[in-house]
Amino acid sequence: MTTTRPVVGRRAIEVLLQAELPKAPGRRLVLVDAAYEARGQETEFGLRIDGRTHWVRVSDQDSVLGITDAWQRHRAEAEPDRADVLVVTGQVPADQLGWDLRAHAVRHHPLAVDRADIVKQLFGAADLDTRMAGERWLLDALLEAEPVDGWPRVGAVLTRDRAVRALIAARLGIGDTTSDTLDLDADTLFVWSRNATGPARYAALSAAERDGIGAWLAMTVGFAAPTLLALAADGRGTDALPLGALASAALSSTAAEAAGFALGTLFGSALASFDALRPFANAATGVLSRWIAQAEGSGPQRSAARDRVLDVLDHADRLAADARLSPLIGADRLLPSGYRARLRALASVLDGPAAPAEAALRELTEHQLSGLYAETTETARTAVRLVRWMRAPLPEVESVAQGVRTHLASSGWADLAVGVLAEGESSRDPAVADAYQRLIGAVRARRAGLDEAFARRLTRWTETACQQAPGGALLIEDVLAQAAAPLARDGGRPLILVLDGMSADVAVQLAGELDRRVWTEVVPKPREGARPARQAAVSMLPSVTRTSRTSLLCGQPAEGGQDRERGGFGTFWKKRHRGAHLFHKGGFEGPPGHRLAPELLQALATDDIVAVVVNTIDEALDDGREGARGRWSLGDIAKLPDLLNAARDYGRPVLLVSDHGHVLDRTPRGRQQPSAEGVEGARWRTGTPGDGEIAVSGPRVRTPGGRAVLPWREDLRYTARQAGYHGGASLAEVTVPVLTFVPSADRIPAGWTLLPIEDIAPGWWRGSDEHTPAASASDTRTPAGGTRRQKPERQSEGIFEVPGQGSLGERTVRSDPYKAQREFVRLAPADKAVAAVLDALLTAGGKLSPGAVAAAAQAATGKSQRNPERFATVLERLLNIDGYPVLQLIESGRTVQLDKALLVQQFLGEPA
Repeated sequence: MTTTRPVVGRRAIEVLLQAELPKAPGRRLVLVDAAYEARGQETEFGLRIDGRTHWVRVSDQDSVLGITDAWQRHRAEAEPDRADVLVVTGQVPADQLGWDLRAHAVRHHPLAVDRADIVKQLFGAADLDTRMAGERWLLDALLEAEPVDGWPRVGAVLTRDRAVRALIAARLGIGDTTSDTLDLDADTLFVWSRNATGPARYAALSAAERDGIGAWLAMTVGFAAPTLLALAADGRGTDALPLGALASAALSSTAAEAAGFALGTLFGSALASFDALRPFANAATGVLSRWIAQAEGSGPQRSAARDRVLDVLDHADRLAADARLSPLIGADRLLPSGYRARLRALASVLDGPAAPAEAALRELTEHQLSGLYAETTETARTAVRLVRWMRAPLPEVESVAQGVRTHLASSGWADLAVGVLAEGESSRDPAVADAYQRLIGAVRARRAGLDEAFARRLTRWTETACQQAPGGALLIEDVLAQAAAPLARDGGRPLILVLDGMSADVAVQLAGELDRRVWTEVVPKPREGARPARQAAVSMLPSVTRTSRTSLLCGQPAEGGQDRERGGFGTFWKKRHRGAHLFHKGGFEGPPGHRLAPELLQALATDDIVAVVVNTIDEALDDGREGARGRWSLGDIAKLPDLLNAARDYGRPVLLVSDHGHVLDRTPRGRQQPSAEGVEGARWRTGTPGDGEIAVSGPRVRTPGGRAVLPWREDLRYTARQAGYHGGASLAEVTVPVLTFVPSADRIPAGWTLLPIEDIAPGWWRGSDEHTPAASASDTRTPAGGTRRQKPERQSEGIFEVPGQGSLGERTVRSDPYKAQREFVRLAPADKAVAAVLDALLTAGGKLSPGAVAAAAQAATGKSQRNPERFATVLERLLNIDGYPVLQLIESGRTVQLDKALLVQQFLGEPA
């Protein structure tokens, strides 16, 4: 029976010589009982052993005569001063060789080649994992793939896993051959597949080595590895992750069978069976989900992570289109095409009731790419908000005062939403853009109805309205007295920031960006039964800077420029025995190297009242900034972040106010404006009012003769086209936002209260799926913009209220464990306040802001909680018996969370 001898390569011979020649000095013939891989060829190379170079010639011979001839030639050609060695490999049995030849050979007989021994030497190991002895593919591969610097030394035993990991690092470029460990998972393998070099190296391996590596990876990484490697072997490694995403989409498709057949054409022979599809799809989607989470995070790598995800998924969509798979996978929750399909589905229902739009929005936000397409998603959410607003009942404009308050509280948010939609659809889908355009048109038509109703009220109100008879409205000339002066009581030092031209929609954007951990928004205490609300004043007419801003800063009806404003501002505060400083543009901006002017900082360090006029918004109406974007952030306003930081550093409350609002120019290019007589400004003139205009007169009309014609329609103008205009009679122009912030809840002025964050945005903006304040279910808005408290309906037993026993909050404060715990808490709140807080939290689903918690306590007891966070901390000590977190502050103190199950167990001894 013929025995097949092993095949050796150059590296095996080198290791054999390094082991044997030092033991046989002077020997120049080495017989090897193995076939040489380069059959029929002689190979020569130099080999350094013990500091001396040996010149080695390898000759493969199949007969005694051939071996003898090769040795004779070698002796004849050898140079006396060189260490020349002849290595003869072949298939000649040892017993056929004569002693005259064997006498010259190392050990006098052919040397056996043991791959395991050679591998042990290469790794410096004393022993080898027994499983490796029978794995010729692994031993051969380790011999062939040895790095230039050699394999790393491993110590006593070379384990099979260590050997395969080292081989994978050398062959495929995954990991480092010098590392003791290699963190191999699906992420690593799919990342490797995206670079064509790695899969190409894998495809070039022998079939045995590919099978061996594939089997090991299947055990280590999972059953996705064989399919991925099969794709790599086919030269399609870069398709692996996109195909995994498509596999997931096909398996979840309603037409899964048809999608599976289409998918099979994409995989080809790389897919061994459809049973392998599920683990491959799961692994790929797991990797992509982790990548998406990284792309949604923060840090410098976020953009690169986003590009990586979208590159893979866009590739998947292209593959699907080529295979005609796209119609079968529809609105898949991972692919970009699925996101676009859901977006189009949402756009198709914006003309109808709110419920289908809400459902479509949920489908969109549940798509895995909704966070990566954050701007598009937020625009879609804003569109649905407008659908809610369109379907909600519109309160009648009963007075000017109610009109401006409601505008700041609700319709101004609609203006904000229109501005967001008007910027354009970032997905560039014409169907979506057309739907948004139709929605904008419908909203503007409804807003025009509000403006017309308000203008009718404004006409009659203006005839007699003045400081002595404001008709229930906050006049712009009274803002200092009613909003700034309370902040200045008892040595208070407010910073008054006048943002010229700031309309309601801009105000709510800027206020929404303020860090609520630094700034606490406060408002005058409402009448009993009403909810806290922001203040809104009425501008002078026409609503232009020269009259409105001057009246604001002088504290009385006035007109003029900066000198008049400085004089009037100083006089106002001098009457109240306070020094004052007013800074206009150029006066508060710092020289090179300074964020703010040293003069401003010096004034802020004193006890004087300081005001700063910032013209960024008003100037943008001229230069076109608003024509490009409708959204504003704190960073868009010149030096506003620096001014707010300075106010915080000096412990000053901030009054954020404007002198008038504005409307944007959204008329089509080329549209002709009607001719008008007596033009005095962009939005006011003299003469007889026409369609979309009103005539106003009275003490608040600061024009010669006290009369003017003002447009209430936002698309009317009398001068050259600009980005926006002011001076007219629309709600957006006449409403003056008056927002007040204190740097500490301990500094709330007497007669004022904090404004819970839940009470800021209107209900239609939040929607049913967003956070709603606890009391909103039991409040109904009155036509005048106030709030009328309604008796809440009895809740079902086992949730909040048990018939005859009271609400869950009331039962808690009556319980023995609560009474015992209360004895150990210093300055514990009244039981009535605690019960109200618990019920408010339960109604809101277990979470409220500290401000809303304090407001619930105040509503129940009439006692103001000046520091909501401190109040919440006291509640924690009161309710968290034995350290169990019944109630806790989370999200860096921004949210109070109640665990209902623990509350019931700890205090009532009942199952949740």
